[in-house]
Amino acid sequence: MKKKVGIGRAILYVILSTYAIITMLPFLWALSSSFKSLEEILSGAMTLFPRDFTFENYRSIFVEQRYFPRWLLNSVIVAVIGTGLNLLFNSMAGYALARLSFPGKKGLFIMVLAVLMIPGQVTMIPNYLILNHLGWLNSYHGLIVPAMVNATFIFMMRQFFINFPKELEEAAEIDGLSRIGTFFRIVLPMAKPALAAQAIFVFMASWNDFMRPLIIMSDVSMFTLPVGLNLFKDQYVTHWNFIMAASMVFTLPVLIIYAFFNRYFIKGISFRGDK
Repeated sequence: MKKKVGIGRAILYVILSTYAIITMLPFLWALSSSFKSLEEILSGAMTLFPRDFTFENYRSIFVEQRYFPRWLLNSVIVAVIGTGLNLLFNSMAGYALARLSFPGKKGLFIMVLAVLMIPGQVTMIPNYLILNHLGWLNSYHGLIVPAMVNATFIFMMRQFFINFPKELEEAAEIDGLSRIGTFFRIVLPMAKPALAAQAIFVFMASWNDFMRPLIIMSDVSMFTLPVGLNLFKDQYVTHWNFIMAASMVFTLPVLIIYAFFNRYFIKGISFRGDK
């Protein structure tokens, strides 16, 4: 019996390892291509090791492509501020729906659920018209403010706070803390797993967003990285060497965020407050 279990486990490891290698190959090829010349990439050779290893692509995008550092800065500003605002407002809204009693609470929760059913493409034109009326096109707040709350994570935080032990809040109230003080000093610090999972998803969505910046930003200096990378394609040639190098720079912050919050990530999906 033990022998059969060992053989089955070995087969499973082989299958999983093969799948992992297949999944990683495109990324490894992109990483390798970021150190290749354009001629070597266009030659069609699917090699993981550059024939002529060079850092020229990275030097070019930071030195010769004058807008690239600005695109990187724009993406950092929008993603970091947007993630911070989402963590605050989504958590506050989720806590209010889970704990507070007020008129229209049930109707408001139904509206949040209804928003989840509306495709983002439906709201593109209305959002553009509203931002144009406010004069917020080509601005950071035009990208950040409409996306500073998210119905998906309001719902997620509500479900988290429903399972949060009320005894802790009652003890804080006995000690003299107000509702706001309890939320910021007791509830939020214990919600780190849910906040970490939310931070990863929100940051990745904002960092990788292409359509909204494309619609809102028309000034090249205000582009974010996903939109800016599209300018490396000319009418007759695509600078794949620059695109690969820029893509690696583009991927790095997401890997850092995931590595930083990784220990909370699984907990944030399965955590219950009563544990």
